[in-house]
Amino acid sequence: MNKTPPPTEKLQKVLARAGLGSRRTIETWIKEGKIKVNRELATLGDRVSIYDDIWVEGRKVQLARLVKPQRKVICYNKRLGELCTRSDPEGRPTVFDHLPELAQGRWLNIGRLDINTTGLLLLTNDGELANRLTHPSYQIEREYLVRVRGEMTKEIVQKLRKGVELEDGMAKFEDIIPINKEAEVLQEGESEPLNLWYRVILTEGRQREVRRLFESQGLLVSRLKRIRFGHAELPRFLREGQFEDLDKVSLNALLQSVKISPAKEPKESIAEIMATKKEAEKKARKPAKRPIRREVRSRRRKK
Repeated sequence: MNKTPPPTEKLQKVLARAGLGSRRTIETWIKEGKIKVNRELATLGDRVSIYDDIWVEGRKVQLARLVKPQRKVICYNKRLGELCTRSDPEGRPTVFDHLPELAQGRWLNIGRLDINTTGLLLLTNDGELANRLTHPSYQIEREYLVRVRGEMTKEIVQKLRKGVELEDGMAKFEDIIPINKEAEVLQEGESEPLNLWYRVILTEGRQREVRRLFESQGLLVSRLKRIRFGHAELPRFLREGQFEDLDKVSLNALLQSVKISPAKEPKESIAEIMATKKEAEKKARKPAKRPIRREVRSRRRKK
């Protein structure tokens, strides 16, 4: 009974996932003859499986780096003053200071929050998922709690819902919802409320977009907290600076929203894959038996 052939992927995709460089960089290496597959020079368009040996500039890529890791997504409650970067020249704290270590791959932001914004930050080890969830074409909603200082009139609300021209293009809120009774929008000329809370929803993640939208109307954002990203909500009891795995229902809903199928558990462990490869290599090295021709044997008997 023949085994089903192992699934293959493009060589540059596999090596990019292993963290060896971007796909474009790896494509350049392939053209320059720096990559071999099973001791032969790779070419653009090559597809590989986990059973292939891959060499980059004379060094063999370890199997553990080639095996596609199990998809992980976590919710992190970002604190005020933290950066969404891996390191900071000024030594300021980053969200990566508090994340669990991964056996494979690395954590990637699903969208960023600026230093003065708190709340929900999703992180994953799946680059494709991170790219799709932040791509404008998928229109993934982001929801924030925002404390606004200034006079919020009906005219301003209409403008922010319809769209405002910013320096990098048109931007708008899908909705603006007052949180407290005092935050109901005012008629022109009424008294000016201060520090009132609203919920705002938008489908983009441009830099400081929420703040810039309000600033375009002469309003100041004094507090900003993200509470939802797509189908994922900030867990109610998750304290600032803490993380937890995204629940399965929310994860599957996120995957569905960007047309990604839920990952299946690998059928074989790394140890089993290694054993299979060693067995195949052993068979390949074993010399074939040379048959003795009958006529030669018969001549020897006559002598």
